[in-house]
Amino acid sequence: MTDRLSALVSGTRFGKFASVGAVGAVFDLSLSSLLIVFFGVANELAKLAGAELAIIIMFVINDRWTFAGAGSDLLTAKVRRFVKSNLVRSGGLLVQVLVVRALGEVPLSIPVAGIDLWELIPLPLAIGASMLLNYVAESLFTWRIAARSSQRDSR
Repeated sequence: MTDRLSALVSGTRFGKFASVGAVGAVFDLSLSSLLIVFFGVANELAKLAGAELAIIIMFVINDRWTFAGAGSDLLTAKVRRFVKSNLVRSGGLLVQVLVVRALGEVPLSIPVAGIDLWELIPLPLAIGASMLLNYVAESLFTWRIAARSSQRDSR
C-alpha cells in the first residue's frame, strides 16, 4: 500500500470524519426537515440550505479535530481551507441533490401524523451516498493529507 493510500485509509481519521459527519447530518436533517414540513420549501432547496449549514459546522470541527495540525492556524489559511472545503463538498452536495430529486420522483407516500415521511426519507440516504466522496475530496484537496504524508516520507 502506498503512503498516499495509507494516509487516506486511516481508520482513526475516517472514524473522526464519520463522527463529525453525524453531527453535521443532525444539523442538515433538522434544518432541511423544518424547511420542508413547516415552510413548504422545495425539497432540493431545503437540502441545499441544510447541507450548507452542516458544511460550515463540520468544517470547524474537522479543522480543529479530525485534521488538527494538518494546516496553518493563520486566519488566511483557515479561510482558504474553508473555501476549498465548500468547493470540494459541492461534488458531494450534487450527489445529495440528485439522490433527493431521484427519490422524490418515486410515487410513494408514507403518511404519519399528517406528515409524508417519504419527503424526508431521501435526506439521510443522500447524506450517506456522498460521505465517502466527501472524505476523499476533503483529505486530498482541503487538508492535503495524502500529499503531506508523501512529502514527509520523501525527505
